[in-house]
Amino acid sequence: MTPGSRRAAKTVVVAGAWLFLLLWPMTGVSAQGVTFVPAAKLVGLAGLGAALCWTLWRLRGPLGRPLSAPLRSLRHTAGRVPNQFWILAGLAALLAFPFMTSRYGQDVAINVLVYVTLGLGLNIVVGLAGLLDLGYIAFYGVGAYTYALLSIHFHLSFWLALPLCAGLAALAGCVIGYPTLRMRGDYLAIVTLGFGEILRIVLNNWMSLTGGPNGLLGIKAPVLYWPDPSKGFELERLLIRTPMAQYFLILVLCLFTVVAVRRLADSRVGRAWEAIREDETAAQIMGVNTFALKLLAYAMGAVFGGLAGAFFAAKMRFVSPGSFTFIESAMVLAMVVLGGMGSIPGIVLGALALIALPEVFRQFEVYRMLVFGAAMTVMMLFRPAGLIPAARVGRRSEESH
Repeated sequence: MTPGSRRAAKTVVVAGAWLFLLLWPMTGVSAQGVTFVPAAKLVGLAGLGAALCWTLWRLRGPLGRPLSAPLRSLRHTAGRVPNQFWILAGLAALLAFPFMTSRYGQDVAINVLVYVTLGLGLNIVVGLAGLLDLGYIAFYGVGAYTYALLSIHFHLSFWLALPLCAGLAALAGCVIGYPTLRMRGDYLAIVTLGFGEILRIVLNNWMSLTGGPNGLLGIKAPVLYWPDPSKGFELERLLIRTPMAQYFLILVLCLFTVVAVRRLADSRVGRAWEAIREDETAAQIMGVNTFALKLLAYAMGAVFGGLAGAFFAAKMRFVSPGSFTFIESAMVLAMVVLGGMGSIPGIVLGALALIALPEVFRQFEVYRMLVFGAAMTVMMLFRPAGLIPAARVGRRSEESH
């Protein structure tokens, strides 16, 4: 046996033992006794799957050559189709989706679109400006509680409250960002994490305003006034509280976010953010006001978090501090990293992977998150830049050696 074979065998044995120790408490320990058979069967199935994947990987050359020519031809044909066609086809599919799915599918799609909006907002901070933010969900909470308070106490409509939610979230971003953005790297991440937790604790303890852990109930649903032809085009009041109506509302907000983030990324401000991300010192020497632009990135990212929070409060008609924990910030950050920092299509795909795929694996019950986590780990090993990396990402000189 060669040294390489011995190392591979040792890795397989260690991985199998680790997986067995992970699975055995969930499958072999119960009130009826202790058994090792279910965990051993699962480890065996995982080993067969890994062997199959390894075999296909080794045969990727002979198997891929016959398919390479048709794939190149298909890619060439798709490249000749105007981008407007793909955009219109995607919009048509999004508009037709709620009519072809059940209420469950609409609820999942709504959650995906909410997280796409949050991911795109965080993408401005992390993907474009290169600032690691672990407390982004605080702006989501500011938007949600702002609409909840305006709706309950002042009976303000959703449409009038929406810009106020975005504005107050941006103000919160400036307040949090001003004392923290002079820091860099891990220090910035720790401070933003602390501010996110501070906001959650304030929401949890300010009983007279936020209701504390009991939250706020009685939030009004958004209202549309629609002309009814059967009544002489008299305006009819329509509540947006069904999953289909809520789907179209968050779709509009999400599309607005996509267009806004794309325009920001292609603007001079977006180029300045990317310069700061690649080398802040060099950008400052070239005359870029790094602190002001980082603060602007923080505020702009907070705007879209506030919009998503306002929709969340209007959809649930109830808010509580338990919806704005650190795990939500980690989930949104994982979407940005998984999809590809700075890439709008990548973030959409990352939200689909982290929100929709666990629902697909729901039939596996207790194993679905384990399978899902393993799939994400393998993906990040082979695609460390994300599923769809950004097309315009710089490379530092020391990384080329």
